[in-house]
Amino acid sequence: MIFRRLTLVTVLAVLAAAGSAAAQVQRSLPPAVAAALKAANVPPSAVGASVVPLPGAGTGAPLALAVNETVPMNPASTMKLVTTLAGLEILGPQFAWRTEALSASPIIDGVLGGDLALRGSGDPRFVIEHLWLLVQRLRALGLRDIRGDLLLDRSAFEPVMHDAGAFDGETLRPYNTGPDALLLNYKSVSFSFVPDAAGQQVRVVAIPPMAGMTVPPTVRTAEGPCGDWRARLGGDFSDPLRPQFRGAFPLACGERTWHVNLLAPTSYFDAAFRALWTASDGSWRGTARDSALPPDMRVLAKHESASLAEVIRDINKFSNNVMARQLFLTIGSEVSRQPASTARAQQAIGDWLVGKGLERQEFVLENGAGLSRIERLTAAGLARLLAGAYASPLMPEFIASLPLAGVDGTMRKRSAAAGAAHVKTGLLADTRAIAGYVLSAGGRRYVVVAIVNHPQAAATQAALDELLNWVYVNG
Repeated sequence: MIFRRLTLVTVLAVLAAAGSAAAQVQRSLPPAVAAALKAANVPPSAVGASVVPLPGAGTGAPLALAVNETVPMNPASTMKLVTTLAGLEILGPQFAWRTEALSASPIIDGVLGGDLALRGSGDPRFVIEHLWLLVQRLRALGLRDIRGDLLLDRSAFEPVMHDAGAFDGETLRPYNTGPDALLLNYKSVSFSFVPDAAGQQVRVVAIPPMAGMTVPPTVRTAEGPCGDWRARLGGDFSDPLRPQFRGAFPLACGERTWHVNLLAPTSYFDAAFRALWTASDGSWRGTARDSALPPDMRVLAKHESASLAEVIRDINKFSNNVMARQLFLTIGSEVSRQPASTARAQQAIGDWLVGKGLERQEFVLENGAGLSRIERLTAAGLARLLAGAYASPLMPEFIASLPLAGVDGTMRKRSAAAGAAHVKTGLLADTRAIAGYVLSAGGRRYVVVAIVNHPQAAATQAALDELLNWVYVNG
């Protein structure tokens, strides 16, 4: 069943024709939701909401809600639902990325006389364990000494100037890492702070090990509550290869990890590969550098990613911005059969949205992750997409990627409709959003979308939870 240009009224008509009880569309927010918004000093005009009953069993007349549902709003990370659903439909659930190691030189007596190359295709989840496996495959071929350089082929993505601080000034936060056809480990270093059993010191462990990086083995301890432990540690990353922690770590925190985006992409790959190659008793004196590859190179080893159906679970359950952007670009590349670019991705997914029944004025695409000030989507448009997804053969893969309320992902600590709602969250400084599915106590399933755009949006989580509870209890 394909939903094309369906309005809420049309969806309800389809349900009625299928034998469902008629739904009366409610045009005002439920009292508990309105009260929670009032307590947050947020007017109803700042909220776009759509609740749509889906075909299936259920008792009583179904609920239906439409409030400011045609107003384009910033959806924050609920935009990832568009990107991941488009990925499933356009690329297929078994789509996978490939990272290859190549060379034009033969391996003679364990020596590679020329360059070793690594060619990426935009794998969103190529992490340090996967690079380690690639290293082991090369060592299994008998390679122990690389006499040339490490050539990094990023040509699957068009070059893009990325300012990690442009969005919010947080240049060191991994979520601000830019797209990269040869992205490794989200380009982050994770510093774990591990108090010993006696509480006398706190050990510092850096993962992945980076060649040339000197990390303090311990930091001072501090008493008192955990609080803002990063501020108390006083991390100094001005020299990325010699991070310092000039403060102290509160013992009350237990073990904590600080993820930091420190190095430029090529420097990061150089340091990570060198550390792994050396640790496997390999020898390499060259450097890593970006380069287009000559045509005579042959594949020595390769790594194939997990399937897209698995990858979107990480994107949606944990709201991974970097992975979402990689998928967004990949869709554009696969559709156009050209190197990935933002414009090609916007075109491909924009056309797909129109084909799913949305009007051009209902959406604005930027990077497909929701980490944007300009992306827009209507609550009604997103609800139509979700209703269509539920009728799709890909429904199980898609719904399984969404956080389950009270159980996992970004909904793990939310008690609203716990265990009965698969819901993607969205969060920006002036935005809070939810979008997904609720199975009501009456046995009927609903699409629920709500977006708040307001300077006080951070105070509206209770209102969104009240909406989920309203659907669960009364649906």
